[in-house]
Amino acid sequence: MSLGQDGPPTRTRMPEGHGTHGQAGRRPQPRRALATVVGVVVVLVAALAFATRGGGSSSSTDNAGPGSGSGGSSGAGSSAKSSTSATAPTGESPVTGRSGGIPAGFAHTQQGAQSAAANYAVALGGVDMFNTTARHRIVATVYAPSATGTLQGSLDQAYSTGAIKALGLNPDGSAPQGLTLVSRTIPVGTKTTAGTADAVTVEVWCTALAGLAGKDSTKPVTASWFTITEKLVWDTSGTSGGSGGGDWKIASSSQQDGPAPVSGDQQIATADQIAGAVQQYGGFTYAR
Repeated sequence: MSLGQDGPPTRTRMPEGHGTHGQAGRRPQPRRALATVVGVVVVLVAALAFATRGGGSSSSTDNAGPGSGSGGSSGAGSSAKSSTSATAPTGESPVTGRSGGIPAGFAHTQQGAQSAAANYAVALGGVDMFNTTARHRIVATVYAPSATGTLQGSLDQAYSTGAIKALGLNPDGSAPQGLTLVSRTIPVGTKTTAGTADAVTVEVWCTALAGLAGKDSTKPVTASWFTITEKLVWDTSGTSGGSGGGDWKIASSSQQDGPAPVSGDQQIATADQIAGAVQQYGGFTYAR
């Protein structure tokens, strides 16, 4: 299928229908060594190490392929069209399949790749990444087989017992009694920057919440902004998937800070309010 026939990239979000999300959450992806982190957010940023991360700014590929969205538009007419269509829903339905609790079965199209990238960012940014068994399941589900082996070892080292303890968590990655581990990624938008029928590069602009919520917490929940670049490949090695018997999987990924808006002048919530909100408000399945 042609990746250039799906129209300008847009985003819709569909609720999963869960009234609670337990200890749902997210942690920013990697950019610093664990030895230099200060507080939960920075440690979380280092923790996901994305062992396959590359160098350089992902913005250099904004015009490198079909469906690159608003990046690199030329002329007043094109700019106006991109700005008005960037947030308009396309009508493509979200996937209903699941693999290891993660959305699966994405369309073999540009929009399908963007939907996969957004949902994978959410999975890789949740509290389950702090539990060894759950982390192995997530990585095996969202990454291509060729990348899984190396990544698992790197992540196990990043989420070592010492690192978990430094975060103030229990050995199994759970929060101590009276505290709630908050680690949640919220995709704001996606765009394709390069691609062929079976290999697509997608940028996911995200905001995130990370920290420990509770009265005695010394690592309060804070927000951050970053952009994840995921290089996806169409993988047919699995038994379940989308159209054509395959699904999009991550071959490599990287992250950079921002774009970050100016913080609004709002009353800061109490620790109990944050913990309650994370437990009561469910997440989403994302679809272009």
